Amino acid sequence: MYGADPHLRADLERRRTGYVLAVAASHPVSTAAGSCQARTIAARLPRQAWQRYSAGEGAKGHRYYDWAWLAIDPGRPAHRWLLIRRNRRTRELAFYRCYSPRPVPLALLVKVAGIRWTTEENFQAGKGLTGLDEHQVRRWDSWYRWTTMAMLALAFLSIAAATEHATPPPEDQIPLTRNEIAALFSTLIIDPVKDARHRLKWSTWRRRHQHRAKTCHYQRQAREP
Repeated sequence: MYGADPHLRADLERRRTGYVLAVAASHPVSTAAGSCQARTIAARLPRQAWQRYSAGEGAKGHRYYDWAWLAIDPGRPAHRWLLIRRNRRTRELAFYRCYSPRPVPLALLVKVAGIRWTTEENFQAGKGLTGLDEHQVRRWDSWYRWTTMAMLALAFLSIAAATEHATPPPEDQIPLTRNEIAALFSTLIIDPVKDARHRLKWSTWRRRHQHRAKTCHYQRQAREP
């Protein structure tokens, strides 16, 4: 985990670049009460120290977790925290070392921590939609060309989806996603089929079904304490 690398942290701090870097549960942390492992600190936190925040929207609504933070590395300039994320169902914990040259709210650190999920989702989309991982690496040139074309195709899908999201969709449908755009592009452009009208109706049905599922997930989350 990148947060355990003191040289990386020191270089970012020298540049006055804020960070939120994951660390292991056994990572040692210095606090005003002394030095101990991150998981030991989490076990000692009172109930009121935890706050509910969303780490961003997922496929089934907001990804809500319980979060806690505390100042670390006393006596050093700038601001450093240990950020702790707790799964609301499994109680599983995740830990992050955070740094900022100026004070920032907990909600901002949570937002930055949640960006990792978006990055992993993009890698997964590149593999599933554009074949990013389907090359046979034998030479640098061939790998470079394949990877470049796969990333260019993913960029096309991402821009098309962002353009679609800029215009409100029908009330009973979700906007076109990258997956749906890729399916339609393949069906209607790359290898046109005779039953294009049926494929378009099928796409509309999927988007309507996904809209109902998303609405139900959000309503259920709103009822959770």
